[in-house]
Amino acid sequence: MNGAQDLGGQHGMGPVAPETDEPYFHAEWEKRALGLTLSCGAFGAWNIDESRHARESLPPATYLSASYYEIWTRGLEILLKRHGFVSAAELAAGHMLEKGREPKRILTADTVAGVLAKGGPCDRPVPDGPRFAAGDRVRTKNFNPETHTRLPRYARAKQGIVEAVQGSFVFPDDNAHGKGENPQWVYTVVFDAGEIWGEGADPALTVSIDAWEGYLERI
Repeated sequence: MNGAQDLGGQHGMGPVAPETDEPYFHAEWEKRALGLTLSCGAFGAWNIDESRHARESLPPATYLSASYYEIWTRGLEILLKRHGFVSAAELAAGHMLEKGREPKRILTADTVAGVLAKGGPCDRPVPDGPRFAAGDRVRTKNFNPETHTRLPRYARAKQGIVEAVQGSFVFPDDNAHGKGENPQWVYTVVFDAGEIWGEGADPALTVSIDAWEGYLERI
């Protein structure tokens, strides 16, 4: 979706200013926000793509005025309400008012290290081989979905060259909305800076993205 998170190439948001020796957390509550997000994700009620979409669905004024972990917390509230673990009244009250949905599993302290080490691989086999190969010229599709997508707004309807075939992976656009994993081939596609940013772009620069096969058309 074209949300506040998709800011590539947009003016008026100020420069990106990386923080020197940035700490993992700037406040103690941020540690708790991360812990809550991970432990609730272990419930098994939603996947990483639905989780991303929940954060990206926040109203622009809310998203742009919130810090990183505030966005995580607000997205988690959406997911917990959507899947019946809490109610809006309980979030407002700050405590449980009635018994909610039972999670499929609980992440206990002694299992955290193992679960995080295992990760959540999203590579999946597909029955057919890749449609494109390194060196092929392609164009990204031009669409503006209201639903989740991993194709950046700045890279739509642009011509580039396939640099590499990365393998086949869960298709997030479907997985975020309960339509199944529907894996596709993923490609690294390279664009000239001028193709992405237009007149005045540094001709020495290129922009690379990883694009699912469904985003691409052959030139």
